[in-house]
Amino acid sequence: MIADRRGVLIGSGALLVAGASRAQEADGIALTGRFIQGGHAVGRTWPRALVFVDGESLAAASADGVFIVGFDRDAPGSVQIEARAGGRGARRTLDIAPGRFPSTRVDGLPPSTVAPTDPALLARIRREVARKTEGFASRIDADHFRDGFDWPLETVRVTSRWGAQRVLNGTPARPHYGVDLAAPQGTVIRAPAAGRVVLAEPDLHFEGGLVLIDHGQGLITAYLHQSRIEVAAGQQLRRGESIGRVGMTGRATGPHLCWRMKWRDRNLNPTLLVKT
Repeated sequence: MIADRRGVLIGSGALLVAGASRAQEADGIALTGRFIQGGHAVGRTWPRALVFVDGESLAAASADGVFIVGFDRDAPGSVQIEARAGGRGARRTLDIAPGRFPSTRVDGLPPSTVAPTDPALLARIRREVARKTEGFASRIDADHFRDGFDWPLETVRVTSRWGAQRVLNGTPARPHYGVDLAAPQGTVIRAPAAGRVVLAEPDLHFEGGLVLIDHGQGLITAYLHQSRIEVAAGQQLRRGESIGRVGMTGRATGPHLCWRMKWRDRNLNPTLLVKT
């Protein structure tokens, strides 16, 4: 499947994403988005209202009353979203459609990138996990997601769909929480929406060159396997700015971009925010 950055299909009639956008409204709260496992809801409510998901306070709306809620790959069949502000409240219960996740095999990986055993390497991996955890914990006060995303590459060729159950070197592994986009080595990677760089690491064991961008309220996108990083932590990005170049660093068998997204520890499908 091939498309340009705007989501327009080039040479394929297949849909790149599953599920249509839907909208639901009630007094005090309006929701639109992709109500599917791995999807999201973008909401509008009272400015600075607290947002609860299944009774847990997880976010606060922006000064314009905009907020986002993400649905994990394994989200339950229904989710309750509630907004509260100054004694007012509004609540919606959404039906979450099940996702369809294929199984994919990746062979020929170095054993150290599948089941590392060397103590020094394991210590390095623990240090890198701590840095990534800190990056994913970012919560900037912004709503840069409100206008949707562009694709991070000029021409898009999806080679591994989001959420696929992975088998690495014949061994079942965790689901693949990214979308693999094949491209020539050195292809420019661009920010799909405005945001702040919260991590820029050139040589992580699994991810290789990795950049994390916070688009607001804990919605973080990740860009893996880069051959060159062109941004620094703390840098504010505009939509379309270059963040680095496609490579095959870390756990990769060929040049590609692995594009990921998280919202407050929930794994989301970034393609579902692409404007089509």
